[in-house]
Amino acid sequence: MTTVLGRFVLWLLFVALGFYNPTTGALSADHFRVVGLFEPEEKAQKLSFTNAIEKLNLNVVGSSHMVVYYVEEVLPNDSFEANKGDEEETRKTLDYKVCRQMKEGIAAVFGPISKIPRAHVQSICQAFDIPHLSAQWDPRETRDYYSINVYPDNDVLGRASAELVRYWNWKHFTVIYEDDDSLLRLQEVLKATKGSDHRISIRKLDPFQGSYISMFKDLKEKGEYHIVVDCSAAKVQPLLHEALKVNMLSEYYHFHFTTLDLGGVDLEDYKYSGANVTAMRLIDPTRTQVVDVMTEWRFNDDNALTSPLLGGNYLQTEVALMYDAVHLFFKSLSELTVAVKDIKTQSLSCNKRDAWDIGNSLLNYMKSMDFEGLSGRVRFSPDGRRTDIKLDIVQLSQSGLKAVGDWHPTTGVNISTSYQEKSKEDINKLKNMTLRVVTVYEEPYLMMKQNPDGTVTHEGFMIDLLNLIKGRLPFNYTVYQVADKNYGRDQGNGEWDGMVGDLMKRDSKERADLAAAGMTITYEREKVLDFTKPFLNLGITIVYKKPTKAPPELFSFLSPLSIDVWIYMLAAYLCVSFMLFVIARFSPYEWTNPHPCNEDSDYVENQFTILNSLWFTIGSLMQQGSDIAPRSASGRILASSWYLFTLIMVSTYTANLAAFLTIEEFVSPFNNVEELAEQNKVTYGIVPSGSTRGFFQNSDVPTYKRMWAFMETNPDVGLVSNSKEGINRVKTSDYAFITESSTIDYQVQRNCELTQVGGLLDSKGYGLAFPKDSPWTDLISREIIYFQETQQIQKLYDKWWKEKSGGKCDVDEGKKDASSLGVKHVGGVFVVLVGGLVAGLLLACLEFMWKAKKNAKVDKQSFCSEMSEELRFAVRCCGKPEKTTRRVGSKDIVDNGIQFAPLTGMTHRNNSKELYA
Repeated sequence: MTTVLGRFVLWLLFVALGFYNPTTGALSADHFRVVGLFEPEEKAQKLSFTNAIEKLNLNVVGSSHMVVYYVEEVLPNDSFEANKGDEEETRKTLDYKVCRQMKEGIAAVFGPISKIPRAHVQSICQAFDIPHLSAQWDPRETRDYYSINVYPDNDVLGRASAELVRYWNWKHFTVIYEDDDSLLRLQEVLKATKGSDHRISIRKLDPFQGSYISMFKDLKEKGEYHIVVDCSAAKVQPLLHEALKVNMLSEYYHFHFTTLDLGGVDLEDYKYSGANVTAMRLIDPTRTQVVDVMTEWRFNDDNALTSPLLGGNYLQTEVALMYDAVHLFFKSLSELTVAVKDIKTQSLSCNKRDAWDIGNSLLNYMKSMDFEGLSGRVRFSPDGRRTDIKLDIVQLSQSGLKAVGDWHPTTGVNISTSYQEKSKEDINKLKNMTLRVVTVYEEPYLMMKQNPDGTVTHEGFMIDLLNLIKGRLPFNYTVYQVADKNYGRDQGNGEWDGMVGDLMKRDSKERADLAAAGMTITYEREKVLDFTKPFLNLGITIVYKKPTKAPPELFSFLSPLSIDVWIYMLAAYLCVSFMLFVIARFSPYEWTNPHPCNEDSDYVENQFTILNSLWFTIGSLMQQGSDIAPRSASGRILASSWYLFTLIMVSTYTANLAAFLTIEEFVSPFNNVEELAEQNKVTYGIVPSGSTRGFFQNSDVPTYKRMWAFMETNPDVGLVSNSKEGINRVKTSDYAFITESSTIDYQVQRNCELTQVGGLLDSKGYGLAFPKDSPWTDLISREIIYFQETQQIQKLYDKWWKEKSGGKCDVDEGKKDASSLGVKHVGGVFVVLVGGLVAGLLLACLEFMWKAKKNAKVDKQSFCSEMSEELRFAVRCCGKPEKTTRRVGSKDIVDNGIQFAPLTGMTHRNNSKELYA
């Protein structure tokens, strides 16, 4: 069925229902008349307007009210007043056309599209209470009360673009606009950035300029990679084509278009360039209502591919919005006719001030409507603006434009594309690409290798790592060394040298896609580059020559025991000697006859004088023995404790002395960074173009600040051109080189005269570097994490750091320095000795009291007086250790004979003399 046939059926329907008189051409009273004002080039909106009315009239067959449309053609610059007396010119004016339709009675006016005629029509409708509906962008903050616009509010659209820019965290970007209306649409975007590190540059499209290549070249030279473009959909393709000529449609550039009709642009030539092209759309082509309407229009149109209604296979935003505007009018009218039975249009004259009495009610119903249209949910805020909208975020992929998320005023940006989908898309972009890898030749990361056939290839840790990644991701790579052989340092004006500088260049000939070297991830580099997850974790440390052997000390024999132990041993020696003397004085069994052959001698003596006690203990300590020995049980208990003490201490000393004699002691001028900074004998330095320089330069630690001041004021001593020069200076002079621990570990494995001194000064990592916003960063980061979990990176580290050295400088990690034994090691033997002292002293007291009691019976005096007499003698320190004895009976001799040899079994004859203790 064609469109003409559909209109003929509608005409027959009018006749059948009595709404139309074929003879007079007049309409009956039970109808509603609407007017559409369209410009000649806006055929699509006009067809959408007429098709929507025809379809909705067919859906309400049998109703007592029908909608009849009249289409008037207007010009964008249509005059409002004609010259007086020129009737032909007067009939062409917009005022005449609108007033003529009002005279017949109209229920609503749709259009026009151009803003100046539209504003004039809105003022006429405002004066006569006639609802005015439009579907065009309108930037005005205050609108006529009787005007309804189904186009989303300008502030809402601007806010959507601004929030998307903030979501992407664009701190530097360029805004390209077409005209003054573009600046109104971009107001919120221009306010999107805050802070001193944010920058926006603004460019205008010159309508008289045939090419935009010079503009894009200038943007490229200034490093503008994020671009927001506000222009008509017709200019999108020419702009992208010019950008393609200067190689700005690569994966490092991002173009965001504010037009809602990017889907109507032919982007076939740009799908495989890797370009990041995004936009937002209001009309979702997968919505059921949109699919149904487009299917119907294709069926009704003889030539759908060239139909201005569809614009090919794409439904333009304003075309869909005009359809929704008609829908809004029909729904409002339907509800009004239910509430108010007798409603009709009326004839109005532009020369009078009469207004349509139903117009205000119909308008209120329109503003309260809430329904699902082609553009989503259609409803209005209290001030008549359409703010509750949902916009799809679309991105150009190899399969065309694809929705990757949405935006809503309440929820903001919501990216719905899954991680798997994004990864798959990025892998497809990476497929068969050849990435340029910039590096600095340095062992063992990346080196040149001369093959037997004369060719030159690359080898090293980074080559093996890239090959591992290449085995899981479909890409190729080429390697070159940066011209200045530097890692990269900020030159102070935003320019970087070294590998960082090459990564920041986006020129097709000189740019690098990634940097593979021992490159440290730093805060400053992160501002201008993207890094993968670290593939090596390390820190700054010091390399120096191995320490020399220390000459033996004169009193090194004292080293096996600590100074505390030596002091405690001396104290124990003196204490035992004194206690032995005291016990001997108190114990009656230590007093003996000095002349064994003279049994009638009246004198007894004690062999343990102060000097003899000292000699006895020192002889036991030296394992040499003595010619005197204790006779009493208390004395022998004390002596046994001392023997055990000396046995343990001598054995411990001998064992630890052997360890000290077999272990060599080494002496180093410094053992950590603090000692290095404080001494003046050894100089030190770093590589000036690496991250180690930034560590010392930016540090607030006093030690590091002092070291940096030394290196900065003595650049000839403190700075070396590269790591190789630093290692050579360590080997040939009294110099300490400060660099990353991985580099030091590599050198120590191959130069046995070198060693690492102290621990790590900081903690950081090496990563692969990419240009900012590179799509490959996340992909390769994921692979690095995989290789870390599977120990592949550790195997590569062992291969290049240890296996390649052949174990040349392996050191026995288990050999440790001998240490002096402290009190905590031998404290137990001191406890045993103290126990022996206490036991001996208690037993001596018991012996003393027992003998005093026996002698009191013999002397026939009290126990106390006897004990007092003997105690005075025992505590007397002056004089010789001897005393006289008293004669006793034979009965006592037998009882007391033990005192001559109490523990040897010797006894006295009956005529022997008893010694009185």
